[in-house]
Formats: sequence, C-alpha cells, structure tokens
Amino acid sequence: MNIEETALPGVLILTPRRFGDARGWFSEVWNRKVLTDRGVDVPFVQDNHSFSRDAGTVRGLHFQSPPHAQAKLVRCGRGRILDIAVDIRRGSPNYGKWVGVELSAENGRQLLIPAGFLHGFSTLEPDCEVLYKCSDFYAPECDGAVRFDDPDLGIDWGLDTRAAILSDKDAAAQSFRDFQSPFVYEA
Repeated sequence: MNIEETALPGVLILTPRRFGDARGWFSEVWNRKVLTDRGVDVPFVQDNHSFSRDAGTVRGLHFQSPPHAQAKLVRCGRGRILDIAVDIRRGSPNYGKWVGVELSAENGRQLLIPAGFLHGFSTLEPDCEVLYKCSDFYAPECDGAVRFDDPDLGIDWGLDTRAAILSDKDAAAQSFRDFQSPFVYEA
C-alpha cells in the first residue's frame, strides 16, 4: 500500500497494489493490520456505496458532528470523480483550506479524510460508483452540510458549478461564512 501526504495534514492518499493477469486484477483495498503498522489506525464500522448517473453531479460538502463524527475512506469503483476535503477544525492553521484528488476505477486511489473535515465529490464522467468506509454510524441528528460552491472556499470542482446537479439538501446548504464548526483543532 502506497501512502501519500496531501497539503492538509491527516488527509492521506492510499493507493493499494494491484496484482494482474490475463483475467484482470486483484487488490486489497483495506487491511487494518498493515495500515496500523504504517501509522494509519481508523476503526471503520460502516460501508456506503453511491451511484451517480450523470457527469456534473456534486455530493457535498457534508460532515457529521460529534459525538458521531466520521472519518471516511473514499474510493471510486466505477468512473472518475474529484474528491474534496476541507479542514473545518476551529483553530487549525489550515481552517477553510481544501484539497482535491482525482479518484477513478482506473487509478485505484483512495482518500482518507479524518473527522473534522467537510467531504464532497463531483463526478467527472457518467455512471460513477463511489464506495466509502465510515468510522461511525450515520446519525441524522448530527448530519450537516456547507454550500459546495461557497466563494469563501473557492473550490475548483472541475466543472461548471452553475450546471451542477445537486440534491435538495445540498442546494439549501448553509454558507461557509454562517457555518459554526463543531470541531476544534488539536495539535
């Protein structure tokens, strides 16, 4: 497993090895012991799988607040997405900064996003399937969202944001300026 740092400490790119032959390939995408030995220890409890039919779909920016905050390990099993993480830990030197990583079925990359970050993605082609592990169970009372195209964040989603396909929840999300983060940075 190759592990790369990003511009946001704690947000990691994990690229599993693929073993191929004439039939295709095999890849071990998560092995807790291997990753714990490399300093990555996240106790995942739930796996999610989403399908987005159209290119230009945006899901996010989402968070789940304490006491049910979630770390996520995201990968794209079909298609190609731009996966985004935004630091929302009050007092962090990176507060409001974001990183975007292209994840695809072809490149096999995964993005590990700790609790205390917004998460979202845009689909760069039709028929994308995104799979992700979560470190806590879904808790609707802790679910929240920030506007994906907020000018204070300045995220480049790799698409025309005026034509983005959104859920009603994401279209009505609060601005970053009005957002009161429930997360606190711990050095």
